[in-house]
Order: sequence, then C-alpha cells, then structure tokens
Amino acid sequence: MEDQQGLIESLIEKGEQYGKTTIELLKLKTLDKSADVVSNIVSWSIVIILAVLFFLILNIGVALWLGELLGKSYYGFFVVSGFYALLVIVFAIFRKQLIKNPVNNSIVTQVLE
Repeated sequence: MEDQQGLIESLIEKGEQYGKTTIELLKLKTLDKSADVVSNIVSWSIVIILAVLFFLILNIGVALWLGELLGKSYYGFFVVSGFYALLVIVFAIFRKQLIKNPVNNSIVTQVLE
C-alpha cells in the first residue's frame, strides 16, 4: 500500500515537472518568435527610412531638372506631384492585393516558421 502511494506521489511530482517544463518551453518559443518578428520589423524599418530619404532627394532633383526643362522650377514639382497622385490612386484601388495580403502572409509565415 505504501509502495503504491509512493509511486502515485512520484507520478504526480513528475507530472508537475512536465507541466512546468512545458510552460517554460512555451514561454521560450513565444519569446523567440516575438524577438524574431521585432528584429525583422526594426531592420526593415531602417531600410525603409533610408530608401525614403534616397527617393525624397531623388524626387527633388528630378523636380528641379524638369522645372528647368519646362522653364519654371515649380512646373517640375507639379509634374512630380501629379505622378505621385496617380500612384496614390492606383494603390488606393489595389491596396488589398498589393499591400495588405502580402504583408499579412509575410507576418503569418514568419510567426509559424
């Protein structure tokens, strides 16, 4: 009888250890995935910021160049802004296909990796 009680206590103790280990493993996996997602977001944010600065300076140069060709510097800025207005319309119409779905798929793929 005492032997069975000792076995039951041992089994309960091992079950508790298994539960604690499983919870700890889940915490570590969650932390790993969170760190991976955050580091990916930070690294892409830096790339995006640098790309935006590059394109901003490039657009100013193109606008000044077009303005010189058209006779008035502000004409070049109107042409460049008209181009971006056209891009805004295209992206507004196709935003789900071009932006939302690929970003969602990328995040889900990264989390489930």
